[in-house]
Amino acid sequence: MDLTFRYANRGDASLILHFIRELADYEKMLEEVVATKQLLEEWIFEQKKAEVLFAMVGGKEIGFALFFHNFSTFLGKSGIYLEDLYVKQEYRGQGFGKRILQELASIALERNCGRLEWWCLDWNQPSIDFYLSIGAEPMKDWTVYRLTGETLKNLALK
Repeated sequence: MDLTFRYANRGDASLILHFIRELADYEKMLEEVVATKQLLEEWIFEQKKAEVLFAMVGGKEIGFALFFHNFSTFLGKSGIYLEDLYVKQEYRGQGFGKRILQELASIALERNCGRLEWWCLDWNQPSIDFYLSIGAEPMKDWTVYRLTGETLKNLALK
């Protein structure tokens, strides 16, 4: 099957949300999704804080990647952070995930970025095995920290 790509446009906000919900369900985190079509329209298309690339087979969206630029002070240049990568269940195991990552790597090189990075859940062994197979390296000495909700507000008020 031939895989093509297209960037999302404002009219795709509902489709993006659909993919986000499918991914969250797969990750057993659906209850954490509070994003709405309106929020996605604002932050992706008005504020331009992220980009979405759809993977397509036969004119149908079968997966997506949501990404944005970060910055490496050590490299002195921008990178691409992949927030979400998702391929619909019926299209997995056919090389489409790898093709999406290849496309993102090409975008990173075209934009002169220094790296492409992402997080993966510790329990997701199929994805871990896949990432290792393409040469990705786990960041063993790093722990992700996060402030959100009330904790974020409380810190900001001090």
